Amino acid sequence: MNTQQNLPLAGVKIIDFTHVQAGPACTQMLAWFGADVIKIERPGSGDVTRTQLRDIPDVDALYFTMLNSNKRSLTLNTKTPEGKEVLTKLIKESDVMVENFGPGALDRMGFTWDYIQELNPRMILASVKGFSEGHHYEHLRAYENVAQCAGGAASTTGWWKGENAGPTISAAALGDSNTGMHLAIGILTAYIGRQKTGKGQKVACSMQDAVLNLCRVKMRDQLRLDKVGYLEEYPQYPHEPFTDVVPRGGNAGGGGQPGWILKCHGWESDPNAYIYFTVQDLVWTPICEAIGRPEWKTDPAYTTPKARQPHIMAIFGAIENFILSTGKDKYAAVEYFSGFEIPCAPVMSMKELLHDKSLRQSGSIVEVPHKTRGSYWTVGCPIKFSTLRPKVTASPLLGEHTDKVLAELGYSSEQIAAMHAANAV
Repeated sequence: MNTQQNLPLAGVKIIDFTHVQAGPACTQMLAWFGADVIKIERPGSGDVTRTQLRDIPDVDALYFTMLNSNKRSLTLNTKTPEGKEVLTKLIKESDVMVENFGPGALDRMGFTWDYIQELNPRMILASVKGFSEGHHYEHLRAYENVAQCAGGAASTTGWWKGENAGPTISAAALGDSNTGMHLAIGILTAYIGRQKTGKGQKVACSMQDAVLNLCRVKMRDQLRLDKVGYLEEYPQYPHEPFTDVVPRGGNAGGGGQPGWILKCHGWESDPNAYIYFTVQDLVWTPICEAIGRPEWKTDPAYTTPKARQPHIMAIFGAIENFILSTGKDKYAAVEYFSGFEIPCAPVMSMKELLHDKSLRQSGSIVEVPHKTRGSYWTVGCPIKFSTLRPKVTASPLLGEHTDKVLAELGYSSEQIAAMHAANAV
């Protein structure tokens, strides 16, 4: 637990009833900012990610440690009378409860929203769900890739023709961690609202909605397609007909500026020897100068985005040929093109990011000591402040803080021992 009293969320107590990724990502961020996050786990087993994809036998997996830093762990069997009593006391003393159970699980546990409000009218109950309440898919079990498909991301990602045509899942956690970040915004908004009204409220974010929110520009494209029947910045235009749905565009840019992934020196053996290159209209003249095609600066077939679009893939091919013929690796290519203020970036592998000096210096990649696995590297806080740099501490061992949390709730050592004996904790 981060006990620094000057952190923005110091003094905020959060009951963390979440597991796997979406909920834990939300509560971890709030813990970074100073909240006392008490993760409630099943005695003996805990969060399922503690044992998933282990790289070291009999220690918490990275899946768990990288999503549960800065928290405290309380093991609690809420099916026992003693466990229910502990949860009741926690609710009375806490500000927020975050859960990602299936629909109705809290009610079956005996903690309906009405009862929670009765215990603590100031409580904020925050929930991650697969689909919004009342949605016709509310009954479906949602996971990362389910959410990506239901939220529109998969239908607009990938290739529209060829051997690999079809919807494609992103490796980024658009359904899980993204939903957690959305929920964190909702929790903080409700908390600020409570300061004005004195009352808590329910906050929910569905995975489908969170994915859809990130697909906003694709919904924009659907509305445009409905109006005019084509999308001129997609690589299909003007050579191929459009259907009535937003197509997959391969590596095309999504903001109206054509872009593509281009090979660099070493691509034959390095799967990430590529850059992303954007043909931004603002820098068309510098692009012509950079690749040695000065004639394109005045040729009517190239001087405007609309004129270039029919042969945009040939233009990308010319840029790629320039990169390869000059022997530039991805870093040299980016350095060279950045001198012309052309928007581009190297395709960074996870290994390169892990060892990136700038990311380590900024705290985006941090090293964390752990009691059983030793030090490990993890992703730090992505939000940067002028006067705050969140300190990432180790994830808790299963039940590590059970006795301390119970003592804080007023239980005596004898009562705590009796709870252990009754397998309530």
